[in-house]
Amino acid sequence: MNEVFYISSAVAVVSTIAAVSGFNAVHSLLYLIVSFLAVALVFFTLGAPVIAALEVIVYAGAIMVLFIFVVMILNLGPESVRQEKRWLSRGMWAGPVILVAVLVAEVAYVLFKNSSQLSSRAIQPSELGSVLFGPYMLGVELASLLLLAGLVGAYHLGRRQSSEERGSDQKDRSD
Repeated sequence: MNEVFYISSAVAVVSTIAAVSGFNAVHSLLYLIVSFLAVALVFFTLGAPVIAALEVIVYAGAIMVLFIFVVMILNLGPESVRQEKRWLSRGMWAGPVILVAVLVAEVAYVLFKNSSQLSSRAIQPSELGSVLFGPYMLGVELASLLLLAGLVGAYHLGRRQSSEERGSDQKDRSD
């Protein structure tokens, strides 16, 4: 089980560095999803399967969908579509596919070889709900408001102005 931990940690570090140092937002999102999946496997090997499931559901699922929608909203216009077609080459998929293949092999190893070492205690949904909506409710709600504010701000900064709006903005500045 230690090998799985170290390999998953290495995949998380490599994919996070690739996500942070990437020039293209879509490429960085792909590497960030791989990083979240690797961190979920690290949590699983440390004996926290519920945290691993929440990592996959919340971060790799919901937040990444939100990021993808933001990228789609901000990349409007025919020029950005042509640019994305140039960026989406077959070579771009090589890195994330290799890292995900390593993670899939590790999950298969953990599930089939070490099934006796897996945690036998199942977490009840009522326990999970009482924790999420109990002492951590304020933090969860503040994080959701912060994400919403970031989304609204990104839309406002990235939207295209019509010629009427540009004309009224120039008149306001000259007054």
